[in-house]
Parts: sequence; C-alpha cells; structure tokens
Amino acid sequence: MQETVLKPLIEQRADPYIYRHTDGYYYFTASVPQYDRIELRRASSIAALAGAETVDVWTKPDTGPYCELVWAPEIHFNEGAWYIYFAAAPSREIKDKLFQHRMYAIRNRNANPLEGEWEFMGQVDTGIDSFCLDATTFTHKGRLYYLWAQKDVAIEGNSNLYIAPMKTPWQIEGRPVMLSKPEFDWETRGFWVNEGPSVVRRDGRIFISYSASATDENYAMGLLWADEEADLLDPTSWTKSREPVLRTCYEHGIYGPGHNSFTYAEDGETVMLVYHARTYTEIVGDPLWNPDRHTFVKPLRWDEQGMPVFGRPSTL
Repeated sequence: MQETVLKPLIEQRADPYIYRHTDGYYYFTASVPQYDRIELRRASSIAALAGAETVDVWTKPDTGPYCELVWAPEIHFNEGAWYIYFAAAPSREIKDKLFQHRMYAIRNRNANPLEGEWEFMGQVDTGIDSFCLDATTFTHKGRLYYLWAQKDVAIEGNSNLYIAPMKTPWQIEGRPVMLSKPEFDWETRGFWVNEGPSVVRRDGRIFISYSASATDENYAMGLLWADEEADLLDPTSWTKSREPVLRTCYEHGIYGPGHNSFTYAEDGETVMLVYHARTYTEIVGDPLWNPDRHTFVKPLRWDEQGMPVFGRPSTL
C-alpha cells in the first residue's frame, strides 16, 4: 500500500488537544508559542479546525504564581461544565534544574465554551509541592480520575506519571499513585522524562500514551495499559511497553512526535491520534522557544490482539 505523507493540520501549535463533544463540535486547544494565554477554536469537523476562528479565553496575569509559561491546556467536559486544565509558573527562573510549574483549572458553565465567562478555580493541589504539568482527566465506572506528570525529588529526572481519583473536577482526593518513571534508554535522552499522558479505551482495556526524553528529535511516545476491570490505582495493574510506540521518522522528516491526545473521527468509531512534531532538527537555541512544533492528526490502527498500532508519525 502506498504511503501518504502527512502534512500538519495546524502549524505552530504544540501539545494539541482535540475533544469531540456531544453537541457535534470538535474543540481544539494547545500551547501557543508565546506561552501567554489559552486559546480555543471549534468546528464541525477535524479538518475544519485548521481554519476555525480562535478565541482567547484566558490570558496570564502580569504577576503572581501563574504569570509565566502557560503550558499544555486541555479542555474537558466534567460533571456538567467545561474545564481547562493547564500548567503555569511564577517566573521563567529555573530552580534545581527545573521550572516551577504548578497545575491550575478554569471553568465555564456556558453551553459553548468559546462564549460565557471562565472562572478561575485555583491550583489543582496533588499534595506534592514540586514541578508538575500535563494534566488530563477521564471517567471510568462513574469515577473521575486525574492523570498528570510530576517531579519526585527522590527519583532521577524531570517527571513521572501519576494518577488519583477526583473529589471535584478541580480537586483530587487520596494520595497520588505513580504509574511510570523514566527508566529505558529511549525515555532518558537529553532529559529523563515521562509526561503528556492521554487515555483511550478499547475492547476491555485502558491505554495511556505518554511522551519521553527531550523535546527535540529524541522525543518519543510510550504506552501503558490495564484491564478495565483492574484496580487503576494499583501500579501492578499496568503493563508498560519497553519500546516506544511512536518516534522520529528520519525518512520523511518528521521529528520528535509526542504530547498526544485522542479523539474520534466523524464516524464516531475511528480513533484519531493527535500529536505535535517538528519538520526539521536544526533548532537554534533552546528548543522550548522554537515555535515550529506543529499539530498532526492521523487514524490509530489496531492489531489482532487489540493493541494500538501507532505506525510512523509521517504517514497514514
């Protein structure tokens, strides 16, 4: 079968998140290159998101604990209201080799989240006072879960993956449970990182994709999975792939795929993989300030054992 080389859906949007709501619309948000605000767009199809109007729904304040480096927003509809989860820092200062990000939530009760007022709900406190980011949520058997990346001072690296149940859509309850930490070679190139978790379910399993290593061409994606009947708060319920499931494609020039989300195609059944990647490796200076991480979307495939097949980032 001849390969079709992918082109970006939306340029210069990293950490992309696409959510298909019951109203028939797709909602898109991502990190903007300036890291100074949260924008939303919506459309009746995934393709139409590329040309959809963008609305700035929240802008960082000039001072305070969340006045810098607004990263990786995600929009969710939880318990009858819209929530955006994001990370932000009090400054651009690096302490103990890390930025000082914490996680926050805003809420909108309007039917259309591009309209109405967004209410600041405060910090999502995990009980661990350290660098954290990349929160997502999902509901399983009527229970809302929070899934994110955070630093443990006792573990080498930038961040590990944690899960906890939620008391409200902006508060967790119980103690965080670590599901994964950087340990394999492909997770520790440039930086020791596990981050950007995202959830998809199929045929009795729950899958968590995540990203690892530095955000240049070494960035790659891994996978955890558990039986849907298992205790999701028990780390032994989860199996971790020893090899990346998506990595740089040098042949077609798509580098550092990662920080993905999942959505569904217009047929309501086909799982779509949403991720960012770069189209060149010659980055001048810190990759953080290079704006050219672009949003890509392609179908996720499945093998005979019911496992997701991510393929190559460059092709359908």
